Amino acid sequence: MVNTHGIDYEAVFQALPSAVALFTTDLVYVDVNEAFLSGMGRTRDQVVGRYLSDAFPDDPKDPAVTGMRKLQASLRWVVATGQRDAMTLHRYDVEDPDRPGVWEERYWSPVNVPVFGPDGRVVLLVHREEDITELVRSRGGKDRATVLEAELYTRARELQEVNERLREAHAREREVALSLQEAMLPAPAPLRHHRAAVRYRPAAGVLNVCGDWYELVELPDGRIAVAVGDVVGQGLAAAGVMGQLRSALTAASLVTDGPAQALDTLGLYARSVDGAESATAVLCVVDGTNRTIAYSSAGHPPPALLYPDGTVDFLDQATDPPLGARPEHSPSRPQAEAAFTEGATLVLYTDGLIERRHEDIDVGLARLADSLARHQGTDPDTLADTLLADLTPPAGGSDDTALVVLGL
Repeated sequence: MVNTHGIDYEAVFQALPSAVALFTTDLVYVDVNEAFLSGMGRTRDQVVGRYLSDAFPDDPKDPAVTGMRKLQASLRWVVATGQRDAMTLHRYDVEDPDRPGVWEERYWSPVNVPVFGPDGRVVLLVHREEDITELVRSRGGKDRATVLEAELYTRARELQEVNERLREAHAREREVALSLQEAMLPAPAPLRHHRAAVRYRPAAGVLNVCGDWYELVELPDGRIAVAVGDVVGQGLAAAGVMGQLRSALTAASLVTDGPAQALDTLGLYARSVDGAESATAVLCVVDGTNRTIAYSSAGHPPPALLYPDGTVDFLDQATDPPLGARPEHSPSRPQAEAAFTEGATLVLYTDGLIERRHEDIDVGLARLADSLARHQGTDPDTLADTLLADLTPPAGGSDDTALVVLGL
C-alpha cells in the first residue's frame, strides 16, 4: 500500500526489526513480517490464514505451560475493550517445524494493540513481541548487567502473576455484579393494553459491568411509565446504586404529576446516595387514551418514536443535566409532549446501544433510526432482538445496554 506521500507501508511493515503480526478479531493471522517468520521458524503459508491456536498450540505434554492460551485471552480482551494490553514477560514454547513433537522453551514480551475501523469498532489486532529467551537463559551468569536483567525478569514475572490475580478478581466481581443486576431487573408484569419487551446486555469486557437499568410500570390511572437510566461507575457499587435509583424513580412516578416532577424528586434523592452523582435517566409517561407521550430527560440519550409509516422522531425537546450535576438542586426540569398514532413503537435505551469510540453520537443515532425504519411493523420482542443484532459490534459492546421496546 502506497499513500499520497509515496510511503510503501507494506515495505515498512516487513522491515520492522521486531516480530509483528496482524490478526482479525477472530484471531486469524492476516499478515506477519519477516522478523516474525524468522523468529518462529515458519513460512508465510504456515501462518497466514490460520487461527492462532492452530498455528501455535501449547505443548500438550506440558500443561503447566499456558502461554498461548494467555495470549489468546489478552487478544480477546483487546477486542472486547478496545484497549492495548502489554503482557509483560512470559513463557510460551514453540514446536520445531522440522521435528513434530519437539518443543523449544521460549520467553517473550508481547504487546497487543487494537486497530479501529471508520465506525469505531475494532477491526484488526496488532501483535508485537520481543524474544527474550537468551536473556532468560543467561540468568546464571556473574556479570552485574546480567544479574540486573535477571532480577528485572523476576520482578516482571511477579507483576504478571499479580495482574492475573487482579483479572481473576475482577472477573469474579463481574459475575456477582451481573447476578445482582439481573435480580434487580426482572421481566415486567404484562400490560393490559400494550405489548412490551425489555433487554439487558452486559459489556463484553471483564472490567466493564455498569449500572444500566430499565423500568416499566402501569400507573393507577391506566397510563404507563417507562424509563431507562445509567449510573456512572462499574461493578458492584454501580449495580447497587442502580437498584436504589430504579426503585426511587418507580415510587416517584406513582406519586408525582408527570415525568419532570418525578425526575426532580429522583435528582434530589440522588444527591444523598453516594455514587449516584451524574447518573442519567429518561422517563416517558404514555397516555393511551389521548395518544400522547409526556417525557423528560436527565442527560440521557433521547427515546425514539417509530411511526407506522417508518419515520422516526427522537424525543429530545426536554433534556436537562444529569442527576445531581448542578451545584444546588433546582426543581425546574423541562417536560415535553409528543403525539403518536396507533401502531407506533416507543424505544428507550442506554448509550451502549448507539455509542462507539471515535464516533460522533449522531452517527449512532442515525444507525438506530435506520434499523428502526427497516424493521417497522415487527413485534416488540422481535424488534428488541433485531436492534441488538444490528447495533452491537461483532465482538460485543464496550458498554452495557438496557433496552425497552413498547408497542403503542
